[in-house]
Amino acid sequence: MRRLITILCCGLVAMLATGPAAAKPPIVEIEIRNHLFIPSELVVPANTKIKLVVYNRDPTPEEFESYELNREKIIVGKQKAIVFIGPLKPGTYPFFGEFHPKTAQGTIVAR
Repeated sequence: MRRLITILCCGLVAMLATGPAAAKPPIVEIEIRNHLFIPSELVVPANTKIKLVVYNRDPTPEEFESYELNREKIIVGKQKAIVFIGPLKPGTYPFFGEFHPKTAQGTIVAR
């Protein structure tokens, strides 16, 4: 009986310890098309980890880069990439495409 109680207590502690951490982050999607990020502004919840899915619709590679987010990821042409960001404090975080920095620009706004 003691062994059963110990096993149940350990299981309960494990469930409580992983409950909030097991929640999946919200998914936000963006496209690269004609060397532009579409949409160019993403609004995300502040203080929340985000799964950003970047679809590159162009045939050439592009790089999602942001100094403020401390992220860089190459997305091969006609492929997608996943970039986890946050949790972010409220504010605006610019990003750009390393291979086409004059046109591939955008911002993430955390509210």
